[in-house]
Amino acid sequence: RKKNWSPRASHSTSSSKMADISWGYIGLGNIGYPIAFNIRKKMPASHNLIVMDLNKEAVNNFVEKIASFAKSGDGASSMLVETCDNAREIAARCSVLITCLPSPKAVEVVFNSIVGDGKLPPLQQERLFIDLSTIDPQTSQNVAALVHDSKAGQYVDAPVSGGVTGARAGTLSLMFGAPKIDTLLERIRSVLLLVGDKVWHMGEQSAGVRGKIANNYILCINNIATAEAMNMARQWGLDAKVLTDMLKVSTGRCWPVEVNNPVPGVNKDAPASKDYEPGGTVAIVKKDLELAIIDAKASNAALKLAEAAWEVYDAVEKEHHGKDFSIVYQWLQTQA
Repeated sequence: RKKNWSPRASHSTSSSKMADISWGYIGLGNIGYPIAFNIRKKMPASHNLIVMDLNKEAVNNFVEKIASFAKSGDGASSMLVETCDNAREIAARCSVLITCLPSPKAVEVVFNSIVGDGKLPPLQQERLFIDLSTIDPQTSQNVAALVHDSKAGQYVDAPVSGGVTGARAGTLSLMFGAPKIDTLLERIRSVLLLVGDKVWHMGEQSAGVRGKIANNYILCINNIATAEAMNMARQWGLDAKVLTDMLKVSTGRCWPVEVNNPVPGVNKDAPASKDYEPGGTVAIVKKDLELAIIDAKASNAALKLAEAAWEVYDAVEKEHHGKDFSIVYQWLQTQA
């Protein structure tokens, strides 16, 4: 059930509290996998990383990739990686546990399994639970209360922005919610800077996910607008590359134009140039819009474009299931 490929022995202590030299990571999906890889590369070489995912192939591939990286000479000669299929067992051993999960339900299931069976054994340092998932504020608050009421540790909502490209490059932006305690904020930032290169404390718990919802709402709308503009340009006979270069230095500049351009061939690294292999699927974008709609209604904040955008993504998802959300551009060509 466990696998530890490194020949190095585990560290032990005679203290009544367990040594906290292990970190945990749960969720090796499209964006979680490269995040975990960067964390293992950058975290202290003497520390152990315990990983878990329902996709056993992803787990095995991750262990093999780390082993290959270590042996290549690019990293430490020995980088401790272990696998485990029990979230509570991981939490029991780890001072830092990072989760990157696809849905609010998945986050609830994982944290219920961690704290639902009584107190965790004490460690030398208070546990830090950092959730990178994009979920609704209410679920985030509920999970935080579950963790804090059980005295399991500190729960931090810290969603990421920058997509798979940013995850691979280690250039993600992170926005987090946590109590304004200087020592805690310093510790959180030190972990998050292993994930990305830009970190913002947005406020108290759940402020991080609210910041992410605002960001993703803009992205969802901009993606459709970019696809529509590029489709108009195609109809007009404009060169997509020239138009993109102009937009990059003009007021239409945005992430879907610069990084995730929807026109195949304009950006060789974008999903559009790889048959729309997903960085973020249409289904995920639909979920993000739903989060914005639900929380905006609860907060009495007007959203005038959300429903129309959701209908677009719903139609696109039915025709292009599993593809990157920039495929809206291709879908538009069938709508005239």
